[in-house]
Amino acid sequence: MPIEKNELRRIMGHFATGVTIITSVRSSGELHGLTANAFTSVSLVPPLLLICVDKKAESYPCFSETKVFTVNVLSSDQEALSRRFAVSGGAKFEGVSYRIGANGAPILEGGLAYIECNVTQEIDAGDHTVYLAEIQQAETPHEGKPLLFFRGGYREMGD
Repeated sequence: MPIEKNELRRIMGHFATGVTIITSVRSSGELHGLTANAFTSVSLVPPLLLICVDKKAESYPCFSETKVFTVNVLSSDQEALSRRFAVSGGAKFEGVSYRIGANGAPILEGGLAYIECNVTQEIDAGDHTVYLAEIQQAETPHEGKPLLFFRGGYREMGD
C-alpha cells in the first residue's frame, strides 16, 4: 500500500531544498508566478532543467500555453516574496520589482540567479506535471546566501 500523502510530505521535508519562484506568462500577456522547490538541473549538453507544477496551481495553464518560464533563485532576504507567491490569488506582482526577460516571463529583482527556459516536453506525473525545458539564458546578478526550506520552514545557510 502506498505511503499516505501527509507522511510523505513529512519525510520529504527532511531533504533541504533551495527556494525558487517560477514565473510565466499567459498567451493574453497576464503575468503569473508560483513558489517552488521542485526544480533540478537535468543535462549540460543540451542545457536542460525540469520543474514540477501542481495541476491545481493558478498559473498551471501558462506552461502549456506559452511554453516559457523563468526560474528565479531566491536569496535569504526574500522569504516574504516566497510566501507571497506561495498562495493562490491576489496581485502577486503588485509592488514587486521585476523586468520582462527575453522569453516574455518576469525576472524578479534581488534573486541570486535567474534561468530563462522554453518547455520541450510535458510529462504527466500524478497531481503534477513535469516540465522539461531547454535553458535559453541564465545569469547570477547578485551575491548572497540562498533561501532554504527544511522540515516545513524557511531556513538560512550558515557560514
